[in-house]
Amino acid sequence: MTRDNLPSRQNVLAACALFILAAAFYLWPFYLQAQTLTPTAQQATVLRIQGSNTIGSQLSPALVEALFRQQGYSHIKRLPGAAENELAIEGRNAEGQLIRAELAAHGSSTAFSGLAQGSADIGAASRAIKDDEAASLSALGDLKSRAAEHIIAIDGLAIVVNPKNPIAHLDTATLARLFAGEITNWAELGGSHLPVTVYARDELSGTYDTFKELVLKANGKELIGNAKRYESSDQLSDDVSRDPGAIGFIGLPYIRQAKALAIAAGDSQPMAPDIGLLATEDYPLSRRLYLYQAPNSNNPWVAALMELATSTAGQQLVEEFGFVGQQIKPMQVAVNPQMPADYQQLAREAQRLTVNFRFAEGSSQLDNKAQRDLERVFDYLYQADKLERDVVLVGFGDPKAASRPGRAELLSKLRAMAVRRELVKQGVMFRDFIGLGDALPVAANDGDDGRIKNRRVEVWVY
Repeated sequence: MTRDNLPSRQNVLAACALFILAAAFYLWPFYLQAQTLTPTAQQATVLRIQGSNTIGSQLSPALVEALFRQQGYSHIKRLPGAAENELAIEGRNAEGQLIRAELAAHGSSTAFSGLAQGSADIGAASRAIKDDEAASLSALGDLKSRAAEHIIAIDGLAIVVNPKNPIAHLDTATLARLFAGEITNWAELGGSHLPVTVYARDELSGTYDTFKELVLKANGKELIGNAKRYESSDQLSDDVSRDPGAIGFIGLPYIRQAKALAIAAGDSQPMAPDIGLLATEDYPLSRRLYLYQAPNSNNPWVAALMELATSTAGQQLVEEFGFVGQQIKPMQVAVNPQMPADYQQLAREAQRLTVNFRFAEGSSQLDNKAQRDLERVFDYLYQADKLERDVVLVGFGDPKAASRPGRAELLSKLRAMAVRRELVKQGVMFRDFIGLGDALPVAANDGDDGRIKNRRVEVWVY
């Protein structure tokens, strides 16, 4: 080929540029897909979770490992962190690329301080975010919105004593006096002549926050100053089981060798931390476990973990670690002569589903969990072939609403109608919906938290 026949330099460059553009145009969608859950070479840390020890000691690490495996990573290992209750989880994909998640479990309060400081992508909390915390994080969006707040499990605060303690049940008012140091010997409650030793979680713990709100603050008490404080629920439970005079509170998965008491609140019957009563949140010391994110987060790993945690696979992990998952199941309820006649008939003829619909504080709107439970209940009814006139909704209220005769019953029926209205949109045809007013309380009615729990809607199926 002669020099004259060679393509010009300009033509070659132009052809190369066209080829590169064409290749980029063709490959760009594949590049974006590959990048969805892949870290950059400079940033191998894809997730940072801070907060509750109840969630972070076992459940959070298990969810992260499951997410890594789901995304095709293997050789997953846990590495100790810089301090107690901190760890890192690493994994590698087929190309040898490293990813890493960093977890710190120092208490629920640190979930929100971590989000505020930008040191956490997800905040794990064993209590709901407080108003002042939400206000301080408003730059990130509405942390109380459904996009930010994810309920991943139901837990219960177990009140634990030494296995040889003869006491079987207590009410929350007596609990408050015990933990405030006003009852100093078990003999005062009909037990053995032994001094009471109080065990409690530390100040940063969501477990402590929940106990303080549901037991101490609700009864105008404060924790005794010489209580033995713990960051670890496991250690607290083990020490209670070795101390004949001990009483403590922990998350349900950490009962271990200790003895859990049945608990009553207000006019409710004593209830053991039973799975069904926890799932419906009827047990007086039940609580929700939360994961929080900034609503406008653009980290795809955050979205993927939230999706996994609420999926069937994630809820199986929840149950494996001793918490209560949110799958809807039917359960039989024993007939009790104290029940209203309509309710006794339901208990004899139908089954109750393991869900309660509750409402946002100070609102007639369903709360974030209830909005997701609408989908879960419909899925159950569809799979069980109970969409046509097999369902009864039962609404409840509280005495505060009964300023006029019949008002509490009317409001409780309106709550049932609010749930009915949403499920009708999905094609559910109901047998009935009733309101039972302030009957069958599950919490004390002398505080806002208790009244909120009593304002609920149950689902029954024939």
